[in-house]
Amino acid sequence: MLNQDPDGCKLVILVRNDVKMTKGKIAAQVAHASVNCAFASKKKNSSAFNKWYDSGQTKVVLKVDSLRDLFEFKALAEASGITCSLITDAGRTQIDPGTVTCLGIGPEKSSVLDKITGELKML
Repeated sequence: MLNQDPDGCKLVILVRNDVKMTKGKIAAQVAHASVNCAFASKKKNSSAFNKWYDSGQTKVVLKVDSLRDLFEFKALAEASGITCSLITDAGRTQIDPGTVTCLGIGPEKSSVLDKITGELKML
């Protein structure tokens, strides 16, 4: 469920819909993005991290259609100064090494993230 508090913080993870992964593989990739964003955000923007962490660590997983879409959202987030983490798979199990699977964005205020990712659909 999306965070309905516009002043609250959340972490958004965008998953490529064009890469065929099992549910378990998707969960692992999303976890990588979440952990990377959390650590990076704690260093870069500790107030957003603390607000997100203290309010239950809301995470929203959305889908994008392609690698190009993922990079477009990454550019938008970076231009806004938002923490991002692009996840590239090592290729030990289901997909080829070097495959970019997902992008974590945040944590940041929900209202800020919704301006970037608000039109995307849940995975």
